[in-house]
Order: sequence, then structure tokens, then C-alpha cells
Amino acid sequence: MSLPLHAQTGPVSEAAVLDGLPPIREVSAAEVAARISGGARLVVLDDDPTGTQTVADVPVLTSWTVDDLRWALRQDSAAFFVLTNTRSLSPQDAAARNREVVRALHTASAAEGTAYVLASRGDSTLRGHFPLETDVLAEELTELGVGAPDGVVLVPAYIEAGRLTVDSHHWMRTVDGLLPVGESEFARDATFGYRSSSLPEWVEEKTGGRVPAGEVLRITLDDLRGGGPEHTARLLSSLSGGRTAVVDAVCDDDLRVLALALAQAEENGTRLLYRVGPSFVRARAGQAGRPPLTPAQLRPLRGDTPHGLIAVGSHVSLTTRQLDRLRERGGIAEYELDVALLLDEERRDAHIAEVAAAAAAALETADAVIRTSRTLVTGADADDNLAISRRVSAALVEAVRQVNATRRPAFVVAKGGITSSDTATHGLEIRRAWARGTLLPGIVSLWEPVDGPAAGIPYIVFAGNVGGPDALADALALLRSA
Repeated sequence: MSLPLHAQTGPVSEAAVLDGLPPIREVSAAEVAARISGGARLVVLDDDPTGTQTVADVPVLTSWTVDDLRWALRQDSAAFFVLTNTRSLSPQDAAARNREVVRALHTASAAEGTAYVLASRGDSTLRGHFPLETDVLAEELTELGVGAPDGVVLVPAYIEAGRLTVDSHHWMRTVDGLLPVGESEFARDATFGYRSSSLPEWVEEKTGGRVPAGEVLRITLDDLRGGGPEHTARLLSSLSGGRTAVVDAVCDDDLRVLALALAQAEENGTRLLYRVGPSFVRARAGQAGRPPLTPAQLRPLRGDTPHGLIAVGSHVSLTTRQLDRLRERGGIAEYELDVALLLDEERRDAHIAEVAAAAAAALETADAVIRTSRTLVTGADADDNLAISRRVSAALVEAVRQVNATRRPAFVVAKGGITSSDTATHGLEIRRAWARGTLLPGIVSLWEPVDGPAAGIPYIVFAGNVGGPDALADALALLRSA
């Protein structure tokens, strides 16, 4: 007897995983939008800035003062993002930041008379501070008098990037087929590694056994497609005591069925927290997928300098391949920040200044790439690894700040989750922005900053773990065509 697909090792064909699934239950984005109209605002606490890459015309905050949050609540949008960047923080700092955001949001919500529901946006390859973040949010909501959540709904799917959940098992698309995510390089992450591809088992693993796999509610494609919104709403309404539910999704329609079910369950009084990948946000906000931005749409957004700046901090193998393809296409001037020098207190500042000056000068004739050296430097433990990542990221961000202070680029591309967040917050001092759309289908978000030294410069958020080998070169080609 052959093993079940999810029990096999290595990639399997996508057709084999998807064969025999129930027919898709079609739900339009307009139906969801009508259902949620006038309801609670979806507030997405994004643990790195790449969660915006499935939506368009949605506010983004990198600051969470009460005034900033009130501004976002006043905008005509069913959802908005608060960039917490907690994936780059220690557990203690991540917990403190989540508490700070929710307290400010609660005050802003009361002042604006607008209700909210919280989504903790994590990685579609399951990295991040789970269950810490949802635990902290639940505690804070309880203390604020909102009430303890009845359930935590885990939906990691990211449709465009090929992160799919079938029969409660999470898969990622590769050139060789669908790979159980627990076998991917992301599962070997130095800080957030794991073993399980089965989401109930992953929850048990991540909670240290506090939540046994058998106690996790499984909402499958049979429920979503066969039972539909009303059946799924009944399942969600059965949650109590903060129980975890994991949800399948292969396409946007699956997520829109879930969105309708969530609206029904919440209307009936069930209090829910979401821990989600990027695709959930689009479905829950009632948005349809949109094609990438066109040169005509990009042209008014470009800065005045002839060329743009690309900052590369991600060190995953996909990013390295994308850089190689970008070099092959040409038109770039490349500068390296040596990690060894960045960890040397005496040489660090001079090295950053030298690289930034060279990159700023190059903007007259070429798109400038500033990247960290590709050799991964690791520390003694997970906390040490995070500290090194933060130090390297801070150096790259400082280089971007110095370039922009010398000569404002036509655009800024930030490659990598931590890189994107720190560049936005510290390098370009963006507090409020609009996510306007994408440069590639469903990936690579473009923000339009509305304040700070980056106002008037399109800022492109490019995750380290998405796209094919040509994605970075293709995104740059589109920016150059504007």
C-alpha cells in the first residue's frame, strides 16, 4: 500500500495533491464586500511588511500612535495594516509591541466609534512568533474588556505564491511540484524552525503540547466547498475557550467562503482572532485580485532621479538566484555591505558611509544595488541569530537613509521581510502610506508614502521568499518602463 501524499517525502505533483477535491464553490469579492459593509474594521498586525502584497488601495501604518490609528480608521477602506515587524524581534519585545498596538487601537477605536477585529499576519511558510502573538492579543483584549476570544483561526495560505492547505496539510509550490512545508528551507529557519507540515501537529509542536493536535478544529475543503458558508459558520461558532481552528484553502473562492462564514459567526456573537497568511486579508476585506500596476499607473509615482535603489538583505537561496538573473539583464551598479565589517564596531560606520556614497553617485547612470554579503553568519542560539540579523539590517537601512539624504532615487526596492520593514520605518521614515497594488501578480507590493522624506518616491516591498528566479529582474523592468 502506498503512503498518503502528505506522508511521502520530497515534492509531489500538484495534480496528485489536488485530484479529487470537491468542486470550487464560487463566491465573488463583491458578495463579501456587501456582507461586511458597515461592520468591524479588519486591522492587520503585520509581523513584516510583505502582507500587503495581495491588496490594493489599503492604508499602511508603520507607527501606531492613537493619531495614526485614528487616521487609518477614518479612511474609506475595509481593512488596514499596522506594520509591527515583530518577526525580527525577541519574544519579549514582540509581546510588548503587540500589547502597545492593541492598547492604542482600542483608544482610537473608541474615539472614532469604529469597531475592529484583529488579524495577526504571519508568514505563509509558518515562521514567526506563534502562539506568542495570538496569546498576547487574547490577553490584551480580555484586559481591555473586549472579551476573551472564543477561537483562533489559522489560515496560512498564500495562493499566488503557491502556499496551499489541503486536508489540513500545508504545501509550497516548487519547480518540482508541491513540497510539504515542513521539508522546506523555511522550516529550517535558525529562529523559527519546525518539523510538521500537518497544521494540527504544527500547532501542537509550536505550543509545546499545550494544544494537542487532536483538539484542533479542522475546517477542510469539504466543509468550505461542500457545506458552504452556513455550515462553516456553525463550525466556527462551536469554538470556545480560545480553541484553535485550521482552515484549508487552494483558491480565493475558498477564502471568500470562509470570509462569509466568519461574518456570520461573529454576527452571532463568536469572538475570533485570526492568524493568517497574505491571501486571507484580500478575501476578508472583500477585494478581488487585481492585475499588476501598469507603466501608465507607475509613471506619476516615480521620483525625479533617473534611476532607483535596490536594497537586498534577504539571504535565502531564492533571493540569490534572483540577484543572479538581475545581473544577467544588466543596467545595475552593485555594492556590497560586508557582514564581517558590519559586526566590527571600529570599521562599521566608515564602511556604511563608503557604500552609500558610491551608490548615491551611481544613480545618475544606473540602478544601484546595495546588498549584504551572501555568506550567512549565525550566532550561538536563536536570540543571537536575531541580534545579528538586526545589526546587519540596521546597517543596510542606514545606507539607504544616507543615499536618500544625498540624492532621492526614482524608486526604492527593499528585498527581504526585515529589510523592507526597517527601510520603511527607519531608512525612509514612512509613518503613513497606501499600498497601491503590485508589480507582479499577487506579489511585490508598491506603497505610496504620504509623509516623511520618502513622500513622492514609490516604495516596493519585495519578500525574500516569493517569485521565480526572474521576479526581481521583471519587477525592475516594469519600474524602468514607467
